[in-house]
Amino acid sequence: MKYRPFGKLDWQASALGFGCMRLPTLGDDSGAIDETLAVPMLHRAIDAGVNYIDTAWAYHREQSEVFVGKALSGGYRERVHLATKLPSWLITTRADMDRFLDTQLERLQTDHLDFYLLHTLNARFWQNYKDLNVFDWAERKMAEGKFRYLGFSFHDTYEVFEDILNGYDNWTFCQIQYNYMDINYQAGQKGLHAAADKGLAVIVMEPLRGGRLAKNPPPPAVAQVFARSNRDWTPANWALQWVWNQPEVSLLLSGMSTMEQVEQNLVSADNSNPGSLTREDLAVIDQARQARESLAPVPCTHCEYCLPCPSGVAIPSVFEIYNTALMYDERQRGQNAYKNDIPDENKADCCVECGTCETLCPQHIEIIAWLKKSHAYLTQTGE
Repeated sequence: MKYRPFGKLDWQASALGFGCMRLPTLGDDSGAIDETLAVPMLHRAIDAGVNYIDTAWAYHREQSEVFVGKALSGGYRERVHLATKLPSWLITTRADMDRFLDTQLERLQTDHLDFYLLHTLNARFWQNYKDLNVFDWAERKMAEGKFRYLGFSFHDTYEVFEDILNGYDNWTFCQIQYNYMDINYQAGQKGLHAAADKGLAVIVMEPLRGGRLAKNPPPPAVAQVFARSNRDWTPANWALQWVWNQPEVSLLLSGMSTMEQVEQNLVSADNSNPGSLTREDLAVIDQARQARESLAPVPCTHCEYCLPCPSGVAIPSVFEIYNTALMYDERQRGQNAYKNDIPDENKADCCVECGTCETLCPQHIEIIAWLKKSHAYLTQTGE
């Protein structure tokens, strides 16, 4: 196992961290973790040198922490640094913070956490934590020995990330979504560098974009790009090595579902090093990104010049779901996102074809026609 500096701490983190979010389950019940498969997977990773285990309150319908607590018994807890997260969406009072932390320590069968994160921070949760003076609470809990270091995981715009990063002087680490398709998404590459420059350890989540970048074979256009390289790498290894190539990354988390994935990721981690990719390798990744982006039919840049729509249509959000579904060949996933994430009053079929958006679009997109195609594709009424 390769190890990397963890921010300013006098500790080296394994390049690969085990994310306990996608463990094998019994059937389709995400809360029913198949412990006969999952326990050997976690133990195999730790025996191979993985020393960072990540879980959270909500994972596996609140069963992940319970599983991890049991799986780390028998001496495994002492061999790893354990991280979990305060469920930001459930916090309304300081008493809530105490209650969740105490319950998490009980679930995890430990008297302390090594790392504690404010989970999935966005502008709203961040403001709530500031109103509740979460830092005073956190410093008191660290003084009591309940957890050693405070960090945050993040899902919002770069501007919000920067505000959070500079809003507290004693962050130890942060966790961001980052992969070769998401260099400008949320915190992105700019956030990676900003956090590292302040001395924070940076943990990368979704290095495979929820498994989408690991699909083998990838779309033909992407497969053709990889085939031009002399590297005999899987799509997953290309994506992982791209993340590990960057010295600002302290470790990446992988949510592994099978022992085969554990073994493959251990091999990838053993072969990783900052700055190990050649100029040709990086060109391949750039071309793979461009090939995948070319599969998105609507050239929407999410500039939002088209908003507000007089009829309330969430134009950029509709196009983002449509494009993503086509880029990754995930129609069902796109349909679920469209159904659940876009309110009925903001769906594409609310368009009255007034044309206001098209007069404002700097990309000169035929928005009305694409809204019709998007709605048809995402509601199974047509292609």
